[in-house]
Amino acid sequence: MDSKSAELVKKCQESAGSGDIMGACKVMLELIDKEKINVEERDQTYLEMAENLKPDDVSKVLKLALQIRESGDIKDPDLKNAASILIRAIEMS
Repeated sequence: MDSKSAELVKKCQESAGSGDIMGACKVMLELIDKEKINVEERDQTYLEMAENLKPDDVSKVLKLALQIRESGDIKDPDLKNAASILIRAIEMS
């Protein structure tokens, strides 16, 4: 993880309870589930994660967003946009 990503994760942990950030996380997780994209192995589905999202989970979702934004394999524009929106929401918080 580069220094900018590490800084985002730290900032994310400080403002994880924000409604905008939580909403952006849910949207991205629901899109991942809808598109059946497997970014990493999980013990629950992305939809279950979205439904049970806690502020502690936001940093995990941010890491997913960073992976999605940088992935050349994921082509879905809605998902890429949702990842970018989450990252920008955290940057602006």
